[in-house]
Amino acid sequence: MAVATNEMPAGPSRARTLARREALTGYLFIMPYLIVGGIFTFGLLIYVFYISFTNLTAPYARVEPQFVGLDNYVRALSERDFLTSLINVFWYFVIVTTFQTIGAIFLALLLNVNLKGMRFYRTLLYSPSVASSVVIGLIFFWLYQRRGFINYLLGTDIAWLQNADRIFDPLWLALGMEGMADILRGPSVAWTAIMGLAIFTTIPTFMLMFLAALQDIPGHLYEAAAIDGATGFRAFWNITLPLLRPVVALVVILGTIGTFQVFDQAYVLTAGGPLKTTLTPALLIFQKTLGRQTSPEAGFGAAMAFILAAIIVLITIIQRRYIEQSTQPQ
Repeated sequence: MAVATNEMPAGPSRARTLARREALTGYLFIMPYLIVGGIFTFGLLIYVFYISFTNLTAPYARVEPQFVGLDNYVRALSERDFLTSLINVFWYFVIVTTFQTIGAIFLALLLNVNLKGMRFYRTLLYSPSVASSVVIGLIFFWLYQRRGFINYLLGTDIAWLQNADRIFDPLWLALGMEGMADILRGPSVAWTAIMGLAIFTTIPTFMLMFLAALQDIPGHLYEAAAIDGATGFRAFWNITLPLLRPVVALVVILGTIGTFQVFDQAYVLTAGGPLKTTLTPALLIFQKTLGRQTSPEAGFGAAMAFILAAIIVLITIIQRRYIEQSTQPQ
């Protein structure tokens, strides 16, 4: 008579059973996140995508929205305010991403030395990234006043956050080429001031990434290079920078996503003014969706949000392909 046993079958079957049990245990651990993420992330994303094709006025409206097809998308691409916000955020992306990446590498190189008290300096330089963006924004709001510290330091009398003058206008005027398109006139003085705030607060975060990467570079590479006479800038250009390219790619992509989604600084400091020179897509979407300074148009706001998301994805793909190609060995 056969006796039933609870022993697990041997060989490949046993390995498959153990793998299934481990997978089931793992899924049980992450199930709460999957449920919450599925409802409040993917579920809401699908709903917002749906309402972008409707004329829904407000997220809390009880009136059944009507399907309008691509009307919201066509309107967004012809909306002057939306196009202005894209021009503003383009300059923000170009300037902030460039300077925050270069500044983060420079600070990481300065802090990647063995000196007494270096931990204190690292903590001190990282501290601006710890504070809330709203708190930092309010601090800079006072620094940028006519009688603020920045004007005192520079010996100027500029209303930084109320100045809508474009920074490239003097150049075009000197060349006798007035009346250039807005995108060629550059950012306004107010928008440039907000860029300075953003660069100041984001450099420390990316500095830590570069610092960790620098400490992973083997020291014998620099020793071998020194024997061949490659020191200082030559060592940085031929050894350090190529090895930092994967981190540069990460920083540039994260910086791109962050700059195109900028909201806090523009909302706190200028609310999109003066003359909409600091208006951003995220701020405009907020205003249109909730009806701030205008009637609520949730469907239109959702369409602008998906257009912005498509632009971010497209630019990120281009950046990633370019940087990955530049990091491949020849």
